[in-house]
Amino acid sequence: MAFINFQPKDYFNTKLYTGNGSNSHAITGVGFEPSFVWIKDRTNSYDHCAFDQPRGVSQRIYPNNAQVQSTDNDNLVSFDSDGFTVDDNGITNHNGYNFVSWNWKANGAGSSNTDGSITSTVSASTTSGFSIVTWTGNSGSIGHGLGKKPAMLITKSLGATGGWYVTHKSLSAEMQDNYMFLNDASANSTNNDIWGGEPTTSTFSVGSGLIGNTTHVAYCFAPIKGFSAMGSYTGNGNADGVFLYTGFKPAWFLWKPYNATDSWNLVDSKRDGYNPDNNRLFPNASSAEDTQDRVDLVSNGIKIRTSDGGTNSSSRSYIWMAFAEEPLVSSNGVPATAR
Repeated sequence: MAFINFQPKDYFNTKLYTGNGSNSHAITGVGFEPSFVWIKDRTNSYDHCAFDQPRGVSQRIYPNNAQVQSTDNDNLVSFDSDGFTVDDNGITNHNGYNFVSWNWKANGAGSSNTDGSITSTVSASTTSGFSIVTWTGNSGSIGHGLGKKPAMLITKSLGATGGWYVTHKSLSAEMQDNYMFLNDASANSTNNDIWGGEPTTSTFSVGSGLIGNTTHVAYCFAPIKGFSAMGSYTGNGNADGVFLYTGFKPAWFLWKPYNATDSWNLVDSKRDGYNPDNNRLFPNASSAEDTQDRVDLVSNGIKIRTSDGGTNSSSRSYIWMAFAEEPLVSSNGVPATAR
């Protein structure tokens, strides 16, 4: 029996492309109009770039560093019905360079949300458990539009230099006191002034410790059976590592040790496209992709294939998030197969 009645590729898709250096390079084949686009040059030390519809086209932020939002009219210049268009800036369209883009669908530019004490703009998909939220202020509750409690939150101040705050359901019994930074390798810390309260089915809260009393963006994720999953695991220090059951064939897998200083890791099913050659990129670093084998993406989850400390040290605990390429059993009743 199918877990979901939609195709995962209608809400998340990885799209590879080669830059051509032109003024209007249309990237097609995404399969939908993305609400959030994250782009990285695969083979050179260029920054990660993130764009979303609520903030507006050409508004660029960098997942691997703490810079404020910049307006760049020669980066991503439009969100299109089957992808997006980039201009001639080398960070997203250098001639002959290979790029990866990760694309999520929410609900376009979004609309006003008054669920919390601070009015927000929310682009949300309750179907896929993903929303993009913008607001101004650093103390209060904010509507997220998911209709269920988020399991992972990533926020960034747009007008002040500061880190990408992350919290995750597996960091402790309460998300509200825990934070990490997407843009660096530091371990989990606790501070009850960052989030200001535990997320609910309608809101999350931010405290005075969040950088800057200015405009912010949040990316909110709730698990949808058969499409997305968030969890944790403890390493066993063995190349025959642990298995993470997701209930789907993963298209995208993000992980990090949370009780140790080490990089975030990210693999997807499109780069190379076969096990065990799932090349890693590092959200907290501008470096090119790493070709060392770490994980297998299989029909129902992720198999750890290394004893490396960034992925599977026996002394470490890890958080993770994954999105589906196919559910374990799709809407047409066909089971997923391994790669």
